[in-house]
This record gives sequence, structure tokens and C-alpha cells, in this order.
Amino acid sequence: MSDAHTQVNPQLRDRISALLSSWDRQIFSTVAAREWPGAEPVLPRLSRSANHGLLWFGAAAGMVALGRSPRSRRAAVRGVASLALASATINTVAKRSVRRARPMLDAVPVIRQLKRQPFTTSFPSGHAASAAAFATGVALESKSWGGIIAPAAVSVAFSRIYTGVHYPSDVLVGAALGVGAAFAVRGLVPTRSQLPPPGRPQTSAPVLAGGDGLVVVVNRQSGSADSSHLLQEALPMAEVVECEPEDLHAELEKAAGRGRALGIFGGDGTINRAAVVAAHRGVPLAVFPGGTFNHFAYDLGIESVHDTCRALAGGEAVKVDLGRFTPGPPSAEGKERSGYFLNTFSLGVYPELVRIREHWSPRIGGWPAGVLAALVVLRGEHPLEADVQGRRRPMWLLFAGNGMYQRMGPTPGHRLDLADGLLDVRVVHGGRWPGLRLLAAALSGPLSRSPVHAAQKLRRVRITGLAPGTPLAFDGEVTEAPGELVIDKAAEALTVYRPQALL
Repeated sequence: MSDAHTQVNPQLRDRISALLSSWDRQIFSTVAAREWPGAEPVLPRLSRSANHGLLWFGAAAGMVALGRSPRSRRAAVRGVASLALASATINTVAKRSVRRARPMLDAVPVIRQLKRQPFTTSFPSGHAASAAAFATGVALESKSWGGIIAPAAVSVAFSRIYTGVHYPSDVLVGAALGVGAAFAVRGLVPTRSQLPPPGRPQTSAPVLAGGDGLVVVVNRQSGSADSSHLLQEALPMAEVVECEPEDLHAELEKAAGRGRALGIFGGDGTINRAAVVAAHRGVPLAVFPGGTFNHFAYDLGIESVHDTCRALAGGEAVKVDLGRFTPGPPSAEGKERSGYFLNTFSLGVYPELVRIREHWSPRIGGWPAGVLAALVVLRGEHPLEADVQGRRRPMWLLFAGNGMYQRMGPTPGHRLDLADGLLDVRVVHGGRWPGLRLLAAALSGPLSRSPVHAAQKLRRVRITGLAPGTPLAFDGEVTEAPGELVIDKAAEALTVYRPQALL
């Protein structure tokens, strides 16, 4: 019985293989013989443009440039990562495992044929794998961009049959491997929709459908010329007030006094000032990101006006801690002297970097100014000296985050909990080669320690012995630090609108 079974199986496999091969060649011949109006000037060029992934790298760059949003950037990066994994799998494993010859070109019109024929084996199609991987990776992060990329990906895959360099099965298997690569990347790095919504604890806030009862203050310097128009379209019942930076505090105070919630359109520095007013007045805050980086809004999961509008319509919000730095000793009058930060507080090279960047950015642009500032700051010869928790030390940087950051990287990473009651404190010790020390600290995670840096979670930090004129940075703003200060947190001091389900 077993002998007969072992004899039948090879025969069955051979018959199935022959049948599939026959279908494969028949479809290939049908495509070659058929006329495709309008395809001859397009598909061969499209096929060549996808060589070495150049078409998809260009598409990724276009997404970043045109999208100008974190979701577009994430989609582009995920698409390229998926393409890279698919390409590596195809070239190192798949093509070496099945050495199938390329189709004969006798039936393919010369006008369709590629000028340079590929020399690798036919099975599976690397172009189809790359196209499917990129399109699927993009779609997993952004359905809208995926819908735009998909027709191009399908066209590239079909062009490989049309130009005669692949059989249909080569293309289908290659596309399947590309889709698998995109899902493998998602397994390693979850998409935004898979992550738990950041921020806790959830709380309720007034339901303001259409913006009824909301007063939004727009910082003209942060927002674009269409900011007010955009907000009024999305929230037709809201009151929108535009102002210059010097009038911002007064307008925020008036808006908080006459609305059921305070809205703010601007960057992190603008949002910081609105958050302080909202916390003191006891009104919820609606954040509309309009700055360069928008760290606070993005850590909340708010990437667009639409996200905040959904939260307003449902009355969905979270509690958020406010980081606080207080000059010491306390004043005899008991007056409020604290400063607050939503994202980060820092001493050392970063405040100086911000100062130089802000000086040059109006002349040469934000990113070039940032690069110039980094080059100038890292040439500094004298680290900052101060007493931290009673211990005197030289340091290039003291960083305190309002909540624990998951990673650092070249810029601060993301926080999953903005009401954890903790400060993410990191110190880069003084010494030679500040650039290398800062890089080592950036690549390390929280709760790490080495001869060049240390990181730990604290609830309170005391700093004394600062020299007069020492710069201090918080949420992108720079001011002069007092001789001594205490950093702690006002726990759950702020209520911020945030949709419970992130799209």
C-alpha cells in the first residue's frame, strides 16, 4: 500500500506540474499575441524604471515631499523596508532555488522587448516582488497612499509578462513573496493602527460637535495662511481667533474664559503656552498641530485636524502630566514662579543648538539651520558644570522628558504614556568627543548607564550651582536658567482631547 502510494505521488506531481506549465505558457502566448492599445509606449518604460527599485525609491521621496505628514513618512519608510526585505529574499534564496530559464521571445513583438534583457533566472519575478512589497507596505500604513501606488505596482508586474521577460507564474509568485515581505515587516514593526492608543488615563470632556463652544487660537507665526480657513471648514461652529506671538498669552486667557474648551493651532512652544492656561483655568485643551515637529500632538496620536475633530465630536480625552521646573528656594510671597514643559527640558548643548537654529532658520531654512547649529555646538570645548542631586559633575547635556520615552534616536522618540508621573532623565557626561558621547546616548535606551552617559526614571531632580547666563530649553523655547531649580511633575494636570481609536 505504501509502495503504491509512493509511486503515485511522483506521477501526480508530474502531471500537475505539466498542467501548470502548460497554462503558464498558454497565458504568456496569449498576452504576446494580443494587441494592447496604448501599452507599447508606456509599459516597457515603466518596467525599466523599476530596475533596482528606482521607481519605488522615487515614489517614496515624492510621498514624503507631498504628504508632509508623519503618516506619509511612515508609509514611505515601511514601503522601502518591505521592498528591501523582498529583494533580499528573492535574490539570495528564491532565484537560486529554482533556476528556470527565461521565456523565448519569438512570439513577443520587437517593439515591446526590453533593450537590455535580464540575465538572472526567471523564477520568481523580482520586479513583481518589489512592486507588491512596496505597495503593500505603503497600504498597511496609509490606505490613501496605497490606493495611489497600487495601479503602478500592478502595471509593473504585468509589464514583466508584456515585455516577455517572465512567465505569469513568475509574476504571481513574486508578488505573493512581496506581500509576505510587507507583512513580515509589519510583524517586526507594528503599524500605527496596531499600537495601543497613547496616553492614559482616558477621561471624558464636553462633547463639542462641529466645534460648538470651542474657541481656537491660531498663532499666525506657526500656522499657514490657510489655517483659519481649514479650521472653520472642519469646525463651522467654533470661534477662531488669529493673533501674533506677542499677543498669544492674552488671547489664550480670553479664549479660556469664554469657551467650554480651549483650542490651539501651532507648534510645541505655542501648545505649551496654551496648555499652561488650560490647566490653570481648568478647561480641556484641543490641539491642532501646526508647527515643524509637533512632538506633543504626535505622541498623543493626533496627526491632523480630523483626528481632533473626531475627539471633539465624541467628547473623548486623556489626562496628561505637566513637567515643571521651579527656581529655588521658594519665594516668600508664595507667587507662582514655575515653568512648565509638555515634552522635554534640557541644559547643555541642546539649548545652544536651538538658539543658533532659530537665529539662522529665517535665512537658510529650518533643516539647514539645524545642521549648522549642530556643527557649531559640537565644536564647543567646555561642558556645563552643575550639581545634580547633590553631586558636582561636568556634562554636555541634561535631558528630562515629561514621561518615559521608548527610544531616543537622533531626536527624542515616542511616549506611550503621558501620565506616568515619571521624568525620563538622561545625562551625557563631560569629556572629550561630545559628538560621539551624544550619539552613544542617543542609541541607548532608557534605564541605561555607561562611562559616557546615564539614564534613569525619577520623580524629582534638584540642580544647583548653575553659572549665570546658562541657557535652558523647554519645548523648543530657550530662556536663561536660574542658579538652582527643581524639576518635577504636576500629575494629570491637563485634559486633552484625543480620539480613543486611532485610524
